[in-house]
Amino acid sequence: MNERGVTLIASDERQASTNSGYPMLLVALILIAAQVWLVSRLARDIVEPSFLTVAPVILIPVAFLFVIVGFYMLQPNQAAVITLFGSYKGTDRKDGLRWVLPWLMRHKVSVRAHNFISDKIKVNDLRGNPIEMAAQIVWRVVDTAQATFDVDDFKEFVRVQVEAAIRTIGARYPYDDFESDDITLRGHIDEVGVELLAELRERLVVAGITVDECGFTHLAYAHEIAGAMLRRQQAQAVVAARQTLVEGAVGMVEQALADLSKRDVVELDDERRAAMVSNLMVVLCGERDTQPVVNAGSLYT
Repeated sequence: MNERGVTLIASDERQASTNSGYPMLLVALILIAAQVWLVSRLARDIVEPSFLTVAPVILIPVAFLFVIVGFYMLQPNQAAVITLFGSYKGTDRKDGLRWVLPWLMRHKVSVRAHNFISDKIKVNDLRGNPIEMAAQIVWRVVDTAQATFDVDDFKEFVRVQVEAAIRTIGARYPYDDFESDDITLRGHIDEVGVELLAELRERLVVAGITVDECGFTHLAYAHEIAGAMLRRQQAQAVVAARQTLVEGAVGMVEQALADLSKRDVVELDDERRAAMVSNLMVVLCGERDTQPVVNAGSLYT
C-alpha cells in the first residue's frame, strides 16, 4: 500500500479591504439624531401615524445596529485577520478605529515583540554528559496569515520549537574540552548562540514567526554529575597549567644552552648538561624549594 503525504498549503498575508471607522461613526451619530427627532415628532403628532412615519422609526435602529457591529479598534503593532465564513480575506494593520461589513469576522493578532524564557531542559551533550540548558528569545509575528491558519496555536508552537532547538544545539557540541580547540557550549557561547538563532528561525518560519535575538540564560552540568565534573575541570586545569610551565621551562633552558654554545663560553658534557636542565626545570616549575643538586659553578671546565 502506497503512502501519500499531504503537503501543508502555506498561507500568505495580504492587505484586507477595510475602511476608517470615523466616517461610519458620524453616520451612527446622524442615525441617533434622526431617531430622536422622529420619535419626538410622532409623540407630538395628533393625527394617527401613517406607515411612512412609522417605518423610519423601525428601520433606523436596524441601520444603526448594522453600523455599530462593523466597528473594531487596532492599537499600534496590532493586526486583524479578516475572514468571511472561514475564507481568508486579508489582514488589516492600520491602527485606530476601523470598520468592515458586519458579516466579516475579525481576529486580532499581536505583531509586537514577545520575550520568552524557556524552562531548564536536561540535555545530553555530544559526549553523553547530562547538562541543563535554558534560553531567552525575542520573537514576533511577521505573517499573520501563517500564524493564524498554518499552525493550531502559534504561541504553543514557539514554546515547543524552542525546546527542540535547544536540545538539537546541546547535543551537537560537548559542554567543555580542555584537550582540543573544538567548539564547546561553555567556551564558545557566542558562536553557539548564533547557531541557535539560525536553528530557531528555520523552525519557526512555517508559522510566520521570526526571532530577533536569543541567548542562553542557564548552562551547567546536571545536578547528579556537577560535583564530579567540577573536580575533573579543576584537575584538567591544573594539568594544563603545569604543562604550560614545563613547556616554558624547557624552552628557556634550550635557549640558554644555545646561547652558551654560540658564545663558546663553556663546554658541557652530556651528564652535566642533563643536570643543568634538571635543576633549571625544578626551579622554574616550582617542584621543590631546595637548591639545585649541582652547583652551577661546577659545570664549567
